[in-house]
Amino acid sequence: MSAPPYQALLLVDGYNIIGSWSDLKKSRDRHGLEAAREMLIESLINYSPMVSYRTQIVFDAHYQNTPSYVRDYTALVSVYFTSFAETADTYIEKFCAGLKRNPYPKEFARLIVATSDRAQRLTVTGYGAECISAQRLAGEVELTARRMQRQKRPAKKSSGRFLFHSLDPVAQKRLRQLRQGKR
Repeated sequence: MSAPPYQALLLVDGYNIIGSWSDLKKSRDRHGLEAAREMLIESLINYSPMVSYRTQIVFDAHYQNTPSYVRDYTALVSVYFTSFAETADTYIEKFCAGLKRNPYPKEFARLIVATSDRAQRLTVTGYGAECISAQRLAGEVELTARRMQRQKRPAKKSSGRFLFHSLDPVAQKRLRQLRQGKR
């Protein structure tokens, strides 16, 4: 039996997260809801491959009389906009209930729901999903972003195997003087 291509399916209650993360709230207040949505999507596009999660961000139709639709951003991240009069909470709960009736598909091992809505957390855990709060997800996304930055940073090259070669020229000169007995 082979390992699943990703460790978990992460369902994100989009507007709940936007209302919980301070940088997303600031973006929403300054530049509008669309800017905050794009920031959240971009954050999760960077996060998902690092943790091997398939991520679906769910947004309410927000009083727009439109049918539901999915937009794929990457192979691992998609956004689901609910249909008119369907909330993100309802969609997520139905999704989790459907998995209780039908076991997990082979492509993922776990289902994680990211929300700080207490009632929703209780409901989806009753269906067997795991939950993480908006703040915990923010912390994990930030930690992953810092880890990515460290990986991208070029390693300092040493010009030799001795510590002397990694010193700056002024320190090297001073060390030479000390070795020669000059103070």
